[in-house]
Amino acid sequence: MGRSHETTNPLNPYSILKISVIIPVYNAATLLRKAVESAVNLDEVKEILLVEDASTDNSLELCRTLQTEYPKVKLFQHPDQGNHGAGATRNLGLEKATQEFTAFLDADDYYLPNRFEAENEIFRNEKIEGVFNAIGTEFLTEKGKAEFKEKFRETQLTTVKKHAEGKEVFYGLLGLDNSFGTFFHLNGLTVRTESIRKNSLKFNESLRVHQDSDFIIKLAWHCHLKSGNITDAVAMRGVHDDNRITKITLYSEKYNRRQALLWNSLYDWSEGKEISEAYREHILLKKKSFDLSLIRGVIKYLNLAAATVQNPKILKTRYRFTFFKH
Repeated sequence: MGRSHETTNPLNPYSILKISVIIPVYNAATLLRKAVESAVNLDEVKEILLVEDASTDNSLELCRTLQTEYPKVKLFQHPDQGNHGAGATRNLGLEKATQEFTAFLDADDYYLPNRFEAENEIFRNEKIEGVFNAIGTEFLTEKGKAEFKEKFRETQLTTVKKHAEGKEVFYGLLGLDNSFGTFFHLNGLTVRTESIRKNSLKFNESLRVHQDSDFIIKLAWHCHLKSGNITDAVAMRGVHDDNRITKITLYSEKYNRRQALLWNSLYDWSEGKEISEAYREHILLKKKSFDLSLIRGVIKYLNLAAATVQNPKILKTRYRFTFFKH
């Protein structure tokens, strides 16, 4: 539960943060209430933006009920009331956010009581524009648990291996040497709203999957991020039968196609930016490797041979064996 008194210490203006929480909602009727109530109970949360994306279950009705029950809850839909995907839905939330800080929560996940403890300390430093923390995993079904464990090695915490800030975070996320770790999750991220807007940061709406990865990497370039609590979960991710990301088999054609879209997005965005040469090459090799993995038949191997002659490092990328698996 949150603290009972919203008194701000004048020596620490961030002792009570003012946060907008964006929750994209699509077919989440069974779990949405728990997500909302986990955020409502935190004093730092001043508004919860439910952005409903044309669900086919009774999510919209539940959103309306929650808006009635809790003054912090605000409900939005796309202007055409259509389904536009998670990227566009989070972007609408970013447009509507009114508080000094913005945080994210998936509709099938929930916050823990310590969600913003690190932020209350770290945001004393006005240079820090964003803080990221570890999140935990809760298995809601046996099937979801089996699919998740088959795909991901880490089943307890989604976190990074070491503390970092500034450009260290950006280069760490690209994973060239993997010393930073794998990733951090949107559920554990809090950002100054003005920093998002002044850098015109948005989720790539053409990415139906991995738009969160794309956003986080670009955010880490433009904004000064700092690690917060990377050893204890501040939120829980619910794993169930309908998690989209676990449905995509590693190194399958669908997996390769979606990775290709991600790395093409990052490559196009990176042009003209003063990124370290080794990491610029890393982005290019990732792009090329996944582009090549989608070519079929004999032409695939001819293209692979030509690309390897031009740049032998392409075979040393992490996903070099995806050329041969469909």
